[in-house]
Amino acid sequence: MDLYGFNGAWLTQPALWAAAAIALVIVLRIANIFRYIPNNQVGIVEKLWTTKGSIEGGFIALNGEAGYEPEVLRGGLHVFFPFMYRIHKSDLVTVGQGKIAYVFARDGAALGASQVLGANDSEDKSDFQDVRRFLLGGGQKGPQRKILREGTYAINTTQFAIITDDRVYGHALSEQERGVLDAMQLTIAERWGFTPVVLAADHDLVGIVTVHDGPSLPSGEIIAPEVGVDLRDSEIFHNNFQEPEKFLSAGGYRGRQLQVIVEGTWYINRLFATVEAVPKTVIPVGNVGVVIFYTGPHSGDVSGEQYRHGELVLNGGRGVWKDPLLPGKYAFNTYAGKIEIIPTVNFILKWVRGEVGAMKLDENLSEISLITRDAFEPTLPLSVVMHIDYKKAPMIIQRFGDVKKLVEQTLDPMVSAFFKNIAQKMTLIELLQNRASIQEESAAQMKAKFESYSLDLQEVLIGTPRAAAGDHTIENILIQLRSRQIAREQIETYQEQEKAAVQERALNEAKATAAAQTALTQSLIQIKVNENEGAAAFARAQKDAETRKVTAAAVGEQSRLEGQGEADRVLAVGTANAQSTKLSVDAYGGPEFRLAEQNFTKFAEALTKINQPLVPQFLMSGGQGAESSNAGLIPTAMLSSMFGRMMPDALERLKEEAPKADRRTNGH
Repeated sequence: MDLYGFNGAWLTQPALWAAAAIALVIVLRIANIFRYIPNNQVGIVEKLWTTKGSIEGGFIALNGEAGYEPEVLRGGLHVFFPFMYRIHKSDLVTVGQGKIAYVFARDGAALGASQVLGANDSEDKSDFQDVRRFLLGGGQKGPQRKILREGTYAINTTQFAIITDDRVYGHALSEQERGVLDAMQLTIAERWGFTPVVLAADHDLVGIVTVHDGPSLPSGEIIAPEVGVDLRDSEIFHNNFQEPEKFLSAGGYRGRQLQVIVEGTWYINRLFATVEAVPKTVIPVGNVGVVIFYTGPHSGDVSGEQYRHGELVLNGGRGVWKDPLLPGKYAFNTYAGKIEIIPTVNFILKWVRGEVGAMKLDENLSEISLITRDAFEPTLPLSVVMHIDYKKAPMIIQRFGDVKKLVEQTLDPMVSAFFKNIAQKMTLIELLQNRASIQEESAAQMKAKFESYSLDLQEVLIGTPRAAAGDHTIENILIQLRSRQIAREQIETYQEQEKAAVQERALNEAKATAAAQTALTQSLIQIKVNENEGAAAFARAQKDAETRKVTAAAVGEQSRLEGQGEADRVLAVGTANAQSTKLSVDAYGGPEFRLAEQNFTKFAEALTKINQPLVPQFLMSGGQGAESSNAGLIPTAMLSSMFGRMMPDALERLKEEAPKADRRTNGH
């Protein structure tokens, strides 16, 4: 039995030791005597009981009362009094690169009546890693103005709930608190509040800031004035709303701000201020910007005594600025004012339906309806070239509001009435034919009217009057005018052709003269040459004459002697012949018969040499057979008549020549 008992105790003793060890561990765990905190976490201490009792107000036990302790435990092994503390592990708060985290304080002083965020205007109030210092320094509960930038923080998440883009760091939160913090996270995300405000240089954007905390604007103001913009004053320079406390210290107001932010990266608490990105205002070349400002100080009128259509103020004041903005790019707050773009180059207004200029000032203009003196109703297309002096641009805005209102409410009715009055004094044909004079007259008269509206009229361009759709009256009149013009042109063409013919004749004469000029010149030269040659020939002739004179004298004497001898010879022969002839004539019976014989001999020789027939080949007679029987025969009466006429004449000449022959014979 002892052996049995001994053996039983030996078997149960290790089990008892193990049970005791397990019980001890459980007791130690329950008693929270030893607690290990990893280095990536913090320990939040909750005191379960104390002789000082519970806290009377607040959430954090600052004086040793039962409740959550302000200090946290960092990584390592910690020893506590048994059964007095409960340790809650919480991750270190990590804010990623380029991110922003928001702080929500569960304990602290209450917010003011107009406050939206807890103030962090001192070092004590802005130290979120020292809860005791924060609370004792007057830190306020609720969302804080200060934000957390990149890094890792050992924060008591029982006092401070940290809201990041991916999670909410918080301990012992009720369902209600969890819902509030989740709603805050959603609001911040909608405002892109977990990342800084980035305005890229290539986007040409400007940030319009609206502050949600601070005192309200004075009555009558809609834009908060600029404050804390002097970099040299470090006490209030808030660096584009990145330091809310300095902004409020500088006297900043809640609401939309006049100050804007430009290109850069800005870490702004989106619960404190939101940013709306709008394009920069660009004033193109050839334009100016007239500023209508809704805020700023009230200043006196600087337009002068002669301008009674409104007030102009100095730049920066409330109203229409006296000096317009020149071409360029401006970071202008479009909520604080309005910029009217006014063209300073020549631009065209077209009274033509469907044709709209680049600025769309004439999109509501159409052709002007006219009534002529002869009751035609055409429409007149019209274009007006005008210019606005950039110094007078603010006056136009002050007087009319904008250029489009000026065009539609003033220029359109004025121009329409002017041309209606002109059309009523003319017929349709006169209106068509006198277009140039009408255009010149309208430009001269309308220029003065435009100057009264601070406008500079450059030119008026009138189109061709048109008829309504389906009405061909004007077209028919134009056809008639074209026909008349064609006729006039033909007359002028004929006249010009006549002139051209005269000119052509003169040209041809000139060409002929020019062409003969060479021959004329050569002839003149030839005359000179001939004169010279004549003179030379004359000189040679004189020499030849003298030579010939001497020679002729010798030859003459020789000829005389030879002639004398020849004459003697001829005389002797002639005398012999004469005597022979006389004897022959006497032998024929007288000189008449001898002459007739010679003539008949010559006539016979002549008949043998000619080619024409002596008598006609056909002889007309009264009988039909006479032609063949008498053909080729010379009538005897014709021959006798011929010789009858010839013989007396020959005899007469022979009688006249015979005495002469005798005298010559006797002379020799």
